[in-house]
Amino acid sequence: MIQVVKSEGWTGLYSGLKPSLVGTAASQGIYYFFYQVFKNRAEAIALARKKKGKGDGTVGMLSWLLVAAIAGSINVLMTNPIWVLVTRMQTHTQAERKIMEAKREAILKEASGSNPIEVSAVRAKLAELDSVKPRPYGTILAMQEVYHEAGIRGLWKGIIPTLIMVCNPSIQFMIYEMSLKRLQAKRTRNKHGVKPVTALEVFLLGALAKLGATVATYPLLVVKSRLQAKQEIGKNSASRYTGTIDAIFKMIRHEGLPGFYKGMGTKIVQSVFAASVLFMIKEELVKAYLILADGSRNILIRKSDIKPLRRI
Repeated sequence: MIQVVKSEGWTGLYSGLKPSLVGTAASQGIYYFFYQVFKNRAEAIALARKKKGKGDGTVGMLSWLLVAAIAGSINVLMTNPIWVLVTRMQTHTQAERKIMEAKREAILKEASGSNPIEVSAVRAKLAELDSVKPRPYGTILAMQEVYHEAGIRGLWKGIIPTLIMVCNPSIQFMIYEMSLKRLQAKRTRNKHGVKPVTALEVFLLGALAKLGATVATYPLLVVKSRLQAKQEIGKNSASRYTGTIDAIFKMIRHEGLPGFYKGMGTKIVQSVFAASVLFMIKEELVKAYLILADGSRNILIRKSDIKPLRRI
């Protein structure tokens, strides 16, 4: 964080914010829409099986995983280009800095055998290199750069690990739904009546679910980010990846297993907090909607019960 602020200022901490907001809104909207569609279908199938004497009418763990996986796959295929641009914008300055450092090393290496007369020319080259400032890097420029590197397919870089990472929300929703179901069942068995699940409890359940999912799938997130980031230019082939398998093997060879968990602490804080707030707000909005719908239904019923007065 300190390095980002020093080199880019406080605004550097918000690199790629605009496409990230668009991506978050699109991802959550698409995911929740298809999740609810397939969830309703799974619940209908479970009830139908109960009527036939099969099962207890509830959706099983594997069914929850399948529902979340299908919704997640559709979401990934539709929104991956947005996240490629977000990753590019977030890592652009770091990649540019590494490229400048490589150029500086090349100039110094070339100057190591130079005579005193050429030293001034070397200094001039270094001064010129230091004067170059990173160019403004927006969404359009990021898109043009990705297209120039790999064509339209570049917008779907990292799609394989991203699709595999569909198991992240699958694990998250499975833990959440099962935990919520157990908590509600425990409340139902309470003799003092059914106490509704509070916003704080939903917040904590969401945090627990996201924590488990993030720890299990974080290495895939690192591989995806490496593939979507700007590929470094130079002789260092260890930082250039041709695909998912190539990235995994190079990371193991040059960084070891700890390389797959870089930045996990920050990601856990961000993901767990975001997921907790998301689940809490979602449940409260659902409650508010049901209250409003019930109130509207009661008003309509009362109106239909009013009999017209007979004329005398």
